[in-house]
Amino acid sequence: MDGGTGRSRYVDLLRAGAIVLVVLGHWLITALVRAPDGALVAPELMVAVPWTQWLTLGFQIMPVFFLAGGYAAAGSWNRCRAEGGTAAGWIRGRALRLLLPTAAYLVPTLGGLAIAGACGADPALLGMIGWALAMQFWFLPVYLAISVLTPWLAALHRRWGLGSVAALAAAGAAVGLLVTEVDADRAYRVGLLNYLLVWAVAYQLGFAWRAGGVVVARPVFGAALAVGGAAGYAALVGFGPFPVSLVLVSGEEVSNTDPPSLAMLAWLLAQCGLCLLLAPYAERALNARRGPGRLIAPLGRASMSLYLWHMVPVLAAGAAFYLTDLAPEPEVGSAAWWAWRPAWVLVLAVLLVALLAALRPVDGLLLRLAVRIRAQARTAGAGRAAVLLAGLAAVGWALARWAVQGLARSGSPDWRVLLAFAAGAVLVGGAAGPRTRSPAAAAAERTPGQPVEQGS
Repeated sequence: MDGGTGRSRYVDLLRAGAIVLVVLGHWLITALVRAPDGALVAPELMVAVPWTQWLTLGFQIMPVFFLAGGYAAAGSWNRCRAEGGTAAGWIRGRALRLLLPTAAYLVPTLGGLAIAGACGADPALLGMIGWALAMQFWFLPVYLAISVLTPWLAALHRRWGLGSVAALAAAGAAVGLLVTEVDADRAYRVGLLNYLLVWAVAYQLGFAWRAGGVVVARPVFGAALAVGGAAGYAALVGFGPFPVSLVLVSGEEVSNTDPPSLAMLAWLLAQCGLCLLLAPYAERALNARRGPGRLIAPLGRASMSLYLWHMVPVLAAGAAFYLTDLAPEPEVGSAAWWAWRPAWVLVLAVLLVALLAALRPVDGLLLRLAVRIRAQARTAGAGRAAVLLAGLAAVGWALARWAVQGLARSGSPDWRVLLAFAAGAVLVGGAAGPRTRSPAAAAAERTPGQPVEQGS
């Protein structure tokens, strides 16, 4: 724990590391090929080269992000309660920290797609680009919904402790079992519950970790979760109907992530258990040296921008090197193709660093805007709570639609979805009641360079 800020450097490392691995995973599996007609297509690597599905065991790292997010949210919500804040005010603040950078991302991306469509660009190409620009959006409505439920999840933890984790895991397992027993259409509708239940297990474990109970602090607890979760995953894949891949792969009858399955739940427990097992050793190592903290802090501040913008360099590099025939095009999955992967990732990293540097003024503007609207302002009264709920429902629906269909499914942006997002964001931003000056808010106003904890 950082004695100056009360923050855990290890938790910051987990969040930043999870985002970096997601970005690297997306870049690694991106395969671009020139079709005979000259069009740029993106074959699915895990279909063309099935063994690469095993790589998802390391790159599907979102359980770690939800674990760290629950830990951070528990501390934030406890401080809010201690300072007399309300659940609605806290939820509004967390929502805005997610929605402001998302809105800043949508303005140029949707605007660019609309201009390209008006100029006569190929609708199929724009649809592919719009999908690539929104492939990471699945996380946003899920994390937003779980953040909204945080006050109630915290109350559940105070009442049941680790029993609340077990209850969520049991509910997720029950839904997972039910999904395997019903027809495909009904299974998907039922399985949608697991987008909340399964990921909330890791989030709720973060609450237990933050509380620092005797059981969670023991190495045997983390070891039992890690070993038990890994064994459960192996059994479900080896003897059950579940695939190896922990991301969606075309052609599979059963998916581990759409919706989250029993196998995903098992692997989530394994990852979270390993994180808890390593926590005391990693915390001591990080606190003993200041060097790693200097790297973690900038990554944490840029994590939301990193997550949202990381596919833009892929599109830029694809246009610059593949449409111009400058890039070599060995067969996807061949030894030559893999040999070029480090160079491809390096090019994307350089482009992303340059993009993030260009976005720094925007990030600063978002920080000042977040302070100005006082995201932790008290939101009181049934009317304002109803406005907040309506706004959250609208933005959640819009984000989910983009996650499913991309930003330009038919070659142009769906303006109904954009209108729903914009209206919802306005409602969330306008749901504030009488403002309160908490110590944290006052400190933020005194130190305008303080980072906003985006997405946590």
